[in-house]
Amino acid sequence: MRAIIPVAGVGTRMRPHTYALPKVLLNVAGKPILAHILDELQTQGISKATIITGYMGKMVEEFVVSRYPDMEFDFVMQEELLGLGHAIWCAKDTFKNDKLMIILGDTIFDVDLEVATKSGENSLGTKEVDDPRRFGVALLDENRKVKQLIEKPDDPVSNLALVGLYNIGNSQLLAECLSELINKNIKTRGEYQLTDALQLMIDKGEKFNVFPVEGWFDCGKPETLLSTNKFLLDQKPLSRDFKESIIIPPVYISEKADIRRSVIGPYTSVADGAIVEDSIVKNSIISYGARVTSSLLDESIIGNDAEVEGSFTTLNVGNSSQIFQNK
Repeated sequence: MRAIIPVAGVGTRMRPHTYALPKVLLNVAGKPILAHILDELQTQGISKATIITGYMGKMVEEFVVSRYPDMEFDFVMQEELLGLGHAIWCAKDTFKNDKLMIILGDTIFDVDLEVATKSGENSLGTKEVDDPRRFGVALLDENRKVKQLIEKPDDPVSNLALVGLYNIGNSQLLAECLSELINKNIKTRGEYQLTDALQLMIDKGEKFNVFPVEGWFDCGKPETLLSTNKFLLDQKPLSRDFKESIIIPPVYISEKADIRRSVIGPYTSVADGAIVEDSIVKNSIISYGARVTSSLLDESIIGNDAEVEGSFTTLNVGNSSQIFQNK
């Protein structure tokens, strides 16, 4: 099986952090978003992946190759952001007859991927939602097979939302249907939709099942990144003891971080090389090499190599920035 991971987006909602980093390399619960996804793929024995890059793609490629030497990667550039269907179409030459697990690169899922692979040759991750107009949705027949897929329906014909996890057995047919969209210029809401290609597969006789995804966590905005951080820390709380400091779990504190005379937690991640001193930090992410001094932080994201000193409540500070109060 091969994973297909689109990561070409610019991540405008995560600025200022994405001025210096691609969104999928932002830190959450101690490691980049993309690392959480690739680690889970490895636990399922998936050793081949196609990464569809765009914005700052070279940084993604360098990170992946250096951190996962035992995995086999293909990298494909999506020159224009024309939709998820277009992104997968760009990668079609890399997957040949491989079975596929398509997984969005900025989303962390609370699901055992083995459930997906055992749900049938073609299966889609779904969750019941209150407002299906914001999602692609699946309409099922009496045998609970997918009858129709609708992208962001104006009328709520189904509340079974597609969450961005796709297990595809017939990858050749998927490639053919994606090419049909491109060649015939079939767009929905101005983009080439993966949903439309999957519908073409259904129209040609392919059967699709669904499998439940109880939680999926979008890392596309500061507030959702912090929510994902909380979820991950609740699942695998890690803690260390520090002299003259108080640690309130769940937290993640890197072995390469330094905490001095501070209160850390709950729900705080402190990454490699970060220093926190004389501060109280909760519900926050302190990224690689950042330094926080004499500060009170809550629901804050401090970027790589940033420096914060003073008394604050909530901050969203990009990489290599400096914020000082009363200096």
